[in-house]
Amino acid sequence: MWTIPLGISVNTLSPNINKLPLFYPSRVHQSSLPHHLSRLDSIGICKASQVVEIFPIVSPEIVVREARIEDCWEVAETHCSSFFPEYSFPLDFVLRIDRLLALVFGLSVPTGCQRTCLVAVTTTSQDDNTFFIGDEDLKIAGFGAKISLNKGYVAGILTLDTVADFLPRKGPLRQRRTGIAYVSNVAVRERFRRKGIAKRLIAKAEAQARSWGCRSIALHCDLNNPGATNLYRSQGFKDIKVPEGAKWPQPRTSPDMQFNFMMKLLDKNRTNC
Repeated sequence: MWTIPLGISVNTLSPNINKLPLFYPSRVHQSSLPHHLSRLDSIGICKASQVVEIFPIVSPEIVVREARIEDCWEVAETHCSSFFPEYSFPLDFVLRIDRLLALVFGLSVPTGCQRTCLVAVTTTSQDDNTFFIGDEDLKIAGFGAKISLNKGYVAGILTLDTVADFLPRKGPLRQRRTGIAYVSNVAVRERFRRKGIAKRLIAKAEAQARSWGCRSIALHCDLNNPGATNLYRSQGFKDIKVPEGAKWPQPRTSPDMQFNFMMKLLDKNRTNC
């Protein structure tokens, strides 16, 4: 099966390249915070749904892997429904088409850089009931135009790259930094949240970064998203203080949004996921 590393330009595709692209780096998706216990808790009564949240589990039906060409629409759908849930028809449909085209055709990646999209999928997406449109004989950017229309089998997504667009440049010549993988576009569908899927995506991203030879991994997190901040801290990410007066690059979002820059050193001796 083909896999999709984000951002490979159509013009740079060669017969030796068997991977495709995705989105621009953007802010980390705002994950939901655990619900507070109700007043019933004060008298010792706890709802069954709250017990599940107290003891979170990782769904055994979820597999984390690199995105494939047939995942394009589901990845675009997950991205849009997570980051732009307030959009309605026809704007939401136009946005999904835009994300789909970005996924298929992508942006150019500088020489020596890597970019990929990881997806957490339900195992039922691999069975014989999967419905596809298109045909591998019909080519899009040199790849078979076979896209799954199964609804909701992608539970979460994550973008990983070494392009370093949002990392501070190095030296007076402002050279691109190497050896650091960058995480963005982390999103989990609402019905799959609080099941440890985001943690599995991050763990897989770390394993992928190590396979690329990276020594660390970095990301930007919305300051108004304490749930995501706590998640990354629990996975070993540390807050990095931006020097006063420094103009470090940040994701291109609304001007009033502020980010916390976080990094984690990777253990080269740790086995891949």
